[in-house]
Amino acid sequence: MATFVDRVKITAKAGNGGNGCVSFHREKFVQNGGPDGGDGGNGGNVILYADPNMHTLLDFRFHTKYAAENGGDGSANRCHGKRGQDLVIKVPVGTVFLREDGTVAADMNEAGQSKVLLKGGIGGYGNQHFATPTRQAPNFAKPGIKTEIHTFRLELKTIADVGLVGFPNVGKSTILATLTAAKPKIANYHFTTLTPNLGIVKWRESDFVLADIPGLVEGASEGIGLGHDFLRHVERTRLLLHVVDAAGSEGRDPVNDFDIILGELEAYGEPADRPQLVVLNKCDLMYDEDEKKELVHRFELLGYEAFIVSAATRQGFDKLLDRVIQLLPELPPPRVFLEEEIEAAPVKDMSFTVTQEKGGVFVVDGPGIQHLIDSVNFGDEESMNWFHRQLRDRGIIDELRKKGAKEGSPVLLGDMEFDFIE
Repeated sequence: MATFVDRVKITAKAGNGGNGCVSFHREKFVQNGGPDGGDGGNGGNVILYADPNMHTLLDFRFHTKYAAENGGDGSANRCHGKRGQDLVIKVPVGTVFLREDGTVAADMNEAGQSKVLLKGGIGGYGNQHFATPTRQAPNFAKPGIKTEIHTFRLELKTIADVGLVGFPNVGKSTILATLTAAKPKIANYHFTTLTPNLGIVKWRESDFVLADIPGLVEGASEGIGLGHDFLRHVERTRLLLHVVDAAGSEGRDPVNDFDIILGELEAYGEPADRPQLVVLNKCDLMYDEDEKKELVHRFELLGYEAFIVSAATRQGFDKLLDRVIQLLPELPPPRVFLEEEIEAAPVKDMSFTVTQEKGGVFVVDGPGIQHLIDSVNFGDEESMNWFHRQLRDRGIIDELRKKGAKEGSPVLLGDMEFDFIE
């Protein structure tokens, strides 16, 4: 049996854009052919796909780094660089991608759903684009846009219409096996179930997904037992079936157990008005009918409908299932987590900062600084003149003066160091 994994951390990177080409047309009997450097190809995207055949994040334990293909560089004769191949990452339905700051990048909540997680960098222009009547032989081109490595936390949040919750050993797995074709591990000891199990219930021309959510004990919301690991699987369920040991076969009071688990759900952040039905299991061990009625009445006083069942003898489920299929059409769809689109800083962002570090080095930093450096052909006088104009026009020269830069002061822009010249 495959190990169940529902939380992992990965890194992903879209492809870099290819660089534009510096080239001039060379052909016999053709004079002054002019620039013909082609553009770089766009980098590949990182795309997510919700695969209904996947049920765990186990694969991501062993493969944690993902990168799409870079775009190809442009070439002579106006040849465009090859576009980088997209990278498709398959994940189980219900997987949520969280950024390092906790915002939701993607919620893959529907089978077959696709989403672009990271966009590839745009390819740079070749020198054919920079020819003008006064600049007929541009000896420079634009670099492709470089993309960054992003870290994501993946959390699998089970999508089910109905969830079975309750203390260990109250019979949730047996109920799941009774009502569906699922075959969960069943034994008479605590924490038999270590992973959420799902099955399809078919009843009176209706069907719904039923999940056995394990590991809830007192203190679960604080990380005690397995509850902290699996409470997240409650978040998407539309209706909770709260299973209690009606017979108190382990010397516990069913109402008190119900209150404890309800408190854990609320402490975790589950809404108090989440629809719940109480399932009084193991009633085959209760021989006093009045005692059964009294227990149902106790839950009714708390505002909950209670149903007497026995998973061991497969009795009492008709009324419960009738009520479930009556409620489900009235309930909202499974919870969808709000995605926050955060675009990378555009290269056209001209903002920058100037700081002086130890040793007297002035550091110019900003979202477009490295791209500016990459755009310069430092062996070409015309390209250098353009670079100096950019420094003046963007206000970088004036800001360096304000910060105290003098003739010969070292200045660091991106990965290049220069001497400041008045």
